[in-house]
Amino acid sequence: MKYTRLTKEQFEELHPEFINFLATQSITAEEWAAIKEKQPEVAEQELDVFSDLVWEGVLQKAEYLENMSPLQLFLFRIAETEMKLIAVKVTDETKDITTAEGYRWLQENFASDEVEFYTATKAFSEDKNADIFALIQQGAIITKGELYRFFEDILNK
Repeated sequence: MKYTRLTKEQFEELHPEFINFLATQSITAEEWAAIKEKQPEVAEQELDVFSDLVWEGVLQKAEYLENMSPLQLFLFRIAETEMKLIAVKVTDETKDITTAEGYRWLQENFASDEVEFYTATKAFSEDKNADIFALIQQGAIITKGELYRFFEDILNK
């Protein structure tokens, strides 16, 4: 397995897609029930293969990632061969931008001396999706990129 297995909730959400996945392998509902009962290791392998397929599709479509901690915000833009980073660091340790109040403070004070910006670019390894997945494993979430573009505009002025 290349990534992680989907959760029970994710499988439930993707039930129609999983049925189609089984159908592409000519596995009927009755056969799937029998596999689960008589060959649980085969069923586990099928769940893993499906999970990897879902992850591959999600990772290929990812354009932006965000990872927020109390004093830092990491914003990533996924390009073809590299990822770009805008890091926002709050130097006032009494703030916590993961809270509504702290986030509001950041919105109002991003131009103050208590907020620092860093940028970087990093080429992907031979496995771009694994690089993106590693960021997700570290707590990043896939976003539409509003925050990235907001701070990119500010930094480009």
